[in-house]
Amino acid sequence: MWIGWLELDLLLGDVHSLKEKRSVVRPIVAELQRRFAVSAAEVGDQDVHRRATVGVVLVAADRHHVVEVLDAAERLVAQRPEADLLSARRGLQTSDD
Repeated sequence: MWIGWLELDLLLGDVHSLKEKRSVVRPIVAELQRRFAVSAAEVGDQDVHRRATVGVVLVAADRHHVVEVLDAAERLVAQRPEADLLSARRGLQTSDD
């Protein structure tokens, strides 16, 4: 079993309140969940209205599949016009570790 995670640091565009931030971040998280069948959530910077940290986690039997899905999820977020992807960190490990 392979476990992969991705932590995405985002700078949000024209956002002036936490309510506006939610209206940008929630669709990103929902699209990640829908398109890739991953667990995704806002996991950091929750009190800062122009920044967001989104976490993505995937478990699969095949390492290649985990890497492929995490790459696609990162590309999807990077292409969103309402948020700039500042950095992406990732981890990958087996259940044997």
